[in-house]
Amino acid sequence: MPVVRLWHGRVPIERADEYEEFLVRRAVPDYSSVDGLRKIYFTRRDEGDLAHFLLITLWDSLDSMRRFAGGDPEIAKYYPEDDRYLLEKEERVSVYRVFYEGTGD
Repeated sequence: MPVVRLWHGRVPIERADEYEEFLVRRAVPDYSSVDGLRKIYFTRRDEGDLAHFLLITLWDSLDSMRRFAGGDPEIAKYYPEDDRYLLEKEERVSVYRVFYEGTGD
C-alpha cells in the first residue's frame, strides 16, 4: 500500500504569496522527478500574520519516498531558499501508511 508524507512550515503572511510561487516553481519539479510519486497537494492556511503550509504527498512505497528524502524518509528536506521564508525548519515530517484508498463511494 502507498504512504503519505506530511510536511508543515510557517511563513510570515507578507512573504506567503512569494513562498507559494517558490514552492510551485522549485519544489514541484523536484518532487515530480522522483519515480513513485503518485500525488502532490500543496496547501495553505492563512492565520493572522502567519501562513501555514502543509505539503501532502502520496508515494507508492517507503522506498520511493526515500529516493526523494534520503535514507530516513521522516527527516524534512529543505532547499537553500527556504531560509528566506520559513520562521523555523521543523526537523521531521509525518509519514502515514495508507490502509484504504478509494473515492468515498
